[in-house]
Amino acid sequence: MDMHMAGASFGQANRMKLNTTDLDEHLRSHPFKNIVVRQHGQVLWEWHEGGKDGLGSLYSCTKSILSALVGIAIQEGIFPNVNQPIAPLLPRELLGRARAGIEEVSLKHLLTMTPGLDWPDFDKPYREMVNQEHPLQYLLERPFLHEPGSAYTYNSGGSHLLSYLLSKAAGMSTKAYAVKHLLTRIGIHKSRWSSLDGVQEGGTGLLLTADDLSRFGQLYLQQGSWNGQHIVSESWIKESTAVHHRALSNYQPPIYGHYGYHWWVSPAAANGRVDYYFAFGHGGQYLIVIPERQAVVVIRKKVTTRNDAIRSRELFHEVIWPAIQ
Repeated sequence: MDMHMAGASFGQANRMKLNTTDLDEHLRSHPFKNIVVRQHGQVLWEWHEGGKDGLGSLYSCTKSILSALVGIAIQEGIFPNVNQPIAPLLPRELLGRARAGIEEVSLKHLLTMTPGLDWPDFDKPYREMVNQEHPLQYLLERPFLHEPGSAYTYNSGGSHLLSYLLSKAAGMSTKAYAVKHLLTRIGIHKSRWSSLDGVQEGGTGLLLTADDLSRFGQLYLQQGSWNGQHIVSESWIKESTAVHHRALSNYQPPIYGHYGYHWWVSPAAANGRVDYYFAFGHGGQYLIVIPERQAVVVIRKKVTTRNDAIRSRELFHEVIWPAIQ
């Protein structure tokens, strides 16, 4: 057995009908860390660097979990609906620093990354924001370039604002809310979540095991139900994983897609294979949900460059997808 295949059962790979030669070539050539494949609720195959799963950064896959938390908060009446304007939710000291136009921005605009703020491509202002003494003030002081809802700009600052709004409305930290209302309910008991100025980072910073991330994908595949308990509403899952903007669907290499509510969407017409939606984290962290095949795939790799994320998509498209019957 090749050393790269030693992190998983070769027999499992054969039962799944993976092309083990192609698989091993991918594992040799690129620094993958974890792969988990679920179908019909069962783990079909998994591989872990060094043979062991462990807590690892989700990077921007965090955003998709935050999306679920916002949906749960709407179910509970913490937020009235997704079109809730954010201005009434802001404390006076922050609202007073915001630019004119903030009254037009809703939760939906933050979830779809269309609030209209001046936020250059690939999240460049977020690097400045994390080093500010008052990060949310920095965000709210950005000028408006577009009518809210009209233009997509990838914005982790807006995700952080969502985390702040959720924690204030719920009366507990975003992590505490996640543990109580989501994570423990689907069997996730180990996690870490970094903070920025006392608020869990909405756009990044959550750490889970690869298997636990696949559990979250399984929850969405099951339309929000887990062991007979309704955790996330089916309507929220449908709405949040639908296309709301073309977003970065024309980016090359094709590591992104269309955008929903902090989920990416890849139609079959775009990828040449099958409709799926996915959470994406910097450098090639993917949680892929394929409803047509009742399958969930997690791929995590060492971060090298942004565009090297294509190696994870290639692994899915060329090796894993053909083996999912």
